Amino acid sequence: MSNSLPVLVKPEPRDVALSQVSSPLSNNVPLFPFKTEAGDAARAFLGLAAHAANSNERDSHLPKHEDVNMQDAYIQDEEPAPTLFKVFESASDIAYAPEEALKAGLDMVSGIQEVLKKIHLSSKMRQEVWMREIETLRSQGAPRTLIAVCGATGAGKSSILNAVLDDNIVPTSGMRACTAVVTELAYHEKPTIEADVSFLSELEWRQEMTILLQDLVDEDGNIKRSTDLKSDAGIAWQKVHAVYPSITQEQLVKMSVDQVINQDPRISRILGETKKISARDSKTFAKEIGKYIDSKDQKRREKKSKKDKPAEKSLMDKVREAAGSSRATKEKQPEPDPPALWPLIRQVNVRCRAAALSTGAVLVDLPGVADANAARNNIAKDYMKKCNCIWILAPITRAVDDKTARDLLGDAFKMQLMSAYDDHAITFIASKCDDISCSEVIRALRLEDDPELEAIEERLDVINDEKAEWEKKKKAAEKLAKGIDTELEGLRKHHREYNAHLEALQNGDTFAPTLTGKGASGNGSSGKKRKNYRKGKTGSPKRRRSGLSDDDDDDDDFLVSDDDSSTAESIDSDDESDSDHDEDLGSDTEDVGVDEDQETEDSLKEKIKESKDAIKDAREHLSSARKQKKDASDHLSILSKNLAKVQREKNAFCSLKRSEFSRDVLKEDFRIGLKDLDDAAAEERDPENFNPNAILRDYDAIDLPVFTCSSRDYVRLKGQVQGDGEASCFTNVNDTGVPDLQRWCHQLTVSSRERAARNFLSHLNAFAKSIQTYVEGTGDVTASDREALREKWESTPLAQHGIAQAMAWDGAGDAFDAILGGLGGGLGAGLFTMNQPAPLKADRQSNRVGIAPRLCTEFAKTVDNCVQELQQNFKSGLEEKCRVGAANAAEAAVPTTDDFAASMHWATYRATLRRHGSWRRDLNIELVNPFTRNIAHSWSTVFESNLFAPFETATLDSINSLLKDVEDSAAPGLKDRTNKQAEVCLEEARVALKNAVELVKQTLATEQKEVSRCIAPHVQAQLIEGYDTAMQERGTGSVARQKAYFRRYIDECKDNIFDDGADVLLGRLTKAADAIGETLDDALGKLAEKIEVSLAVLWEGVGDDPAQAKCRRRVVEIVSSVQEQVKLWNLASKLKNDGVDANGDIVMPPS
Repeated sequence: MSNSLPVLVKPEPRDVALSQVSSPLSNNVPLFPFKTEAGDAARAFLGLAAHAANSNERDSHLPKHEDVNMQDAYIQDEEPAPTLFKVFESASDIAYAPEEALKAGLDMVSGIQEVLKKIHLSSKMRQEVWMREIETLRSQGAPRTLIAVCGATGAGKSSILNAVLDDNIVPTSGMRACTAVVTELAYHEKPTIEADVSFLSELEWRQEMTILLQDLVDEDGNIKRSTDLKSDAGIAWQKVHAVYPSITQEQLVKMSVDQVINQDPRISRILGETKKISARDSKTFAKEIGKYIDSKDQKRREKKSKKDKPAEKSLMDKVREAAGSSRATKEKQPEPDPPALWPLIRQVNVRCRAAALSTGAVLVDLPGVADANAARNNIAKDYMKKCNCIWILAPITRAVDDKTARDLLGDAFKMQLMSAYDDHAITFIASKCDDISCSEVIRALRLEDDPELEAIEERLDVINDEKAEWEKKKKAAEKLAKGIDTELEGLRKHHREYNAHLEALQNGDTFAPTLTGKGASGNGSSGKKRKNYRKGKTGSPKRRRSGLSDDDDDDDDFLVSDDDSSTAESIDSDDESDSDHDEDLGSDTEDVGVDEDQETEDSLKEKIKESKDAIKDAREHLSSARKQKKDASDHLSILSKNLAKVQREKNAFCSLKRSEFSRDVLKEDFRIGLKDLDDAAAEERDPENFNPNAILRDYDAIDLPVFTCSSRDYVRLKGQVQGDGEASCFTNVNDTGVPDLQRWCHQLTVSSRERAARNFLSHLNAFAKSIQTYVEGTGDVTASDREALREKWESTPLAQHGIAQAMAWDGAGDAFDAILGGLGGGLGAGLFTMNQPAPLKADRQSNRVGIAPRLCTEFAKTVDNCVQELQQNFKSGLEEKCRVGAANAAEAAVPTTDDFAASMHWATYRATLRRHGSWRRDLNIELVNPFTRNIAHSWSTVFESNLFAPFETATLDSINSLLKDVEDSAAPGLKDRTNKQAEVCLEEARVALKNAVELVKQTLATEQKEVSRCIAPHVQAQLIEGYDTAMQERGTGSVARQKAYFRRYIDECKDNIFDDGADVLLGRLTKAADAIGETLDDALGKLAEKIEVSLAVLWEGVGDDPAQAKCRRRVVEIVSSVQEQVKLWNLASKLKNDGVDANGDIVMPPS
């Protein structure tokens, strides 16, 4: 014993720590860092057993006692290890959320796995089963809820998605591929934004190029010249020219597909590739992804901006250019347009840390219109098959139009509504709610007398009245300032003339006043005045001290401060603008001219002083007038802001009223649509007894979730975009409807998250309990009693080596085959001899015996019966309807074809033939509609019934029968223990069986979606020859001949096509049942192993090794704590669902 201890003890153990340990049950040595219960019987049992096992050694061999405590030291040294899962004291301490329960459960699984590493298991089967259980638990995460986002081009899908994500992740401009490819938006924990951009394969691009080249030429092989970029030829040229910009249209029509593809090896290399993008923020992400999906026009603009600043040629460059050097020639040649990659993208997968997606919602942006590329169309159809929910977007201005919701759903999707209505399946989103005309809404909804609107209108009137008053004040202040300014100009002119006169008098020069005249003499005087003014400025210092310079300085300051009179031109214009003032000034000037000879220096100085005082007084009045104008402007600015704010309140009020009305209309319209569908189906099922007044379901209970959103105002209010100004309608983020839509993302995932969390916790609890029952052991049961049970029920050597190994040795891939396969020779006999286990335990008839083989034998019969019942249900419920539906579709085929051809332009019809019936409309689906309508009701009836109830009952009966037989065969001393273990085993089996049934139900749901959509592809495949032959018609009248030929082809083949289609559908259902059988085989084979492992506790003894005893004791502590925590999490879930927890913030959409 002591020889093995150094392996377990950490280096350099401390003697002090060892001396403190007295026994394995010492309270000073906690076995693990979790809270324990004082009265745990299991721990007491294990502890006493370990104590008793070591008592003799402890009494007679003290050194050995110390060795035993070395193991305690090993455990004590491990104590400071970090806690693997959090332990709660009560359910009230848990803020329950399904994803938090899953996270806590995974931490508990890690704790279990860690302590199980130290346990020595006597059975290889137990080791494999437990490891498989751990892996199964670890693989369970939060389920994904796929939400397909559909809407016409221009519906605002990208803007809505960016608002929901709270980041500008989905490109909204200049990115043509965004409307042509599927974009999946999912959550991850990283702070970065990542994307996988996958490109078409070479085969897919080759197929599209074949169609595009055909679209570019007419039936005579000439180029289709089209200025309409939305036409077939315009779209084809856009795509081809974007990828191969150096090829002209004339060259293109003469080239084959191979020649075009070989034109640019770079394009060939990128086909089939997936480019990964990682960016730290949305701005960087947009720049990175723009390299792949930006249109070529943007690149041209970038090149143009570079050419705006050409580099100046050096002397060497000029010399080389003059000499015709090759370098100069190359530099002169412009770079060819680089190829754009957006037509080659097949799908974009984006991952970001958006709160709305944190609970498992995955938004899938589907193309707004049918795309020419078959691969992208198929991807969109696959998502429609897989998606759990569908969001339909339409601008609110169109959403309230009659039948809009029903038209957007489409006939094919309506078929899925023939089942029991799921209020999460479809969500209608009315976008662009900020696009509002208040007058129209008020008139349409008759809101004139609404008290809230009246209050808003009253506030608007008050503000408008105040604004009008302040407008008057502003105009009055402007008029006053203008009058004062004009008067001030006249005073300045007088002041300058007095100064000039005084200067002339002092210089002895003659002076003629010019204020009253504007003729040539005035110009001359002005010239003379300017000359003398310059002389005066350059005169002697004595003259400058006469006080004139001070006046000039004052005037200069005043002129600088008055912008309106800074030039002579402005002075003249002011003189002309006020005739009354000019007349006054003119008379004054004449007086000055008359009295010129009589003026003295003193009189002029007096007039200069008077004019200066007058100017000062006018300046004060002008400042006051300007202050009045500024005050009025400030008040008007405040009033304008208040007016805009109240107007936004009015816009928001009208928008919310319109949204309320739109929701009611759309909900009722949806109910009417469902009623029409039900009536149509009922009439087709039984025309003679059809009653249109019959209520086939509770239509009042059908409540279509409708959201009305303004993404534009939301991102402005949140500051998500810069440079777009303020919100135009809403002032409150909640009124935009986007927060409700974000919460709806969480609400859509609640059921799947809750179910996943419940199943996970049940599975974990059963697993922890099975571990506990094994580790606790069988107590004082005699070895002979255990051996008797082993001999009868252990499937040796499968229990010793594992069924999975037996499968490999037998060369089989099925657990049933591994357990139930023959023991005799055969082709594979003797091929595997090395490491091969001993012959399997068998009875005299060479049949394998033991728990797992017996259960597998019975399970195999149960699975076979289940598959047969499924196939019988499919046949009895659907075969007759399929035959009738095929006849209906055949009867309607020719009229449907005629209507289809007559309803569209000849070029569109030809493009549809070229694409084998699937273009902007799908002829194949329209031909199949009578078939699918006939089977829709029966289909929903078959698949909504509980198809697996008999299977569950039969499986549990087999398990109960086995448990009873085991209990009956147990010795008296094992009876109680066997009964208890049977209960544990049955609980574990129920959990496993529930998971298995859940799995096959998901498999069936997936299969039925696939099968329900298999008829249209079948019809298309049958009609390919007709499509291709019709397209061979050329020349005058070819369109009519194409229609006539295809009509004849449909008429000749219709019966076979739809009869074969019925066979295809029924055959696919048979295969679906077989697939479910395979799933059940695998699940029940593992269940058989699990049950044997659970019951093997009865005959597997536990070792007396002290180290293992302590490890087992620690395992019991862990699994006991796990079971207690699972109970608390389940209780916390119940409290939240009962409404006890007030922290829940998930809300239903507005009704």
